[in-house]
Amino acid sequence: MEDLKRYIRDIPNFPKEGIIFHDITPLLKDKKAFKKAIDSMAEMLEDKDIEYLIGIEARGFIFASALAYKLEKGLVIVRKLGKLPYETINATYDLEYGKDILEVHRDAISDGSKVVLVDDLLATGGTAAAVGELVRKLGGEIVGYSFLVELTELKGRERLKPYPVWSLIQLPI
Repeated sequence: MEDLKRYIRDIPNFPKEGIIFHDITPLLKDKKAFKKAIDSMAEMLEDKDIEYLIGIEARGFIFASALAYKLEKGLVIVRKLGKLPYETINATYDLEYGKDILEVHRDAISDGSKVVLVDDLLATGGTAAAVGELVRKLGGEIVGYSFLVELTELKGRERLKPYPVWSLIQLPI
């Protein structure tokens, strides 16, 4: 996926000093690059037994919804605290630059539901691990995690063990 790497723009010191933000908007803007990314991510998942793709707020929604459509699976969204209208459960997690809370509807996943968690970028794995905690609390079965970009030096996939991690683009931090 070397050709897709050129669509990832690095923004130094965002959202705070010392952080390099990997901006995916140039990839989203280019219809051929976006299509290639979705098609390639879907290929990684097409032989997996999946009922739902779980989109993690906010950029994960983009990839999870496109993958759910392409793979003909259901879509579940996980949002920041206070954004969902029905009964929810939540999990607190650490970011590279702070803390946050994510929540999901209590009825979004039932016992034994097979899911893949989807986000745009895997860094330390804190966000994805928190969503995995929500899935397990609801009785869901994690098939794996899918990301457009993985920052390999941060070893986020280690935090997500024993589950498989599929990433399309690997970058240094």
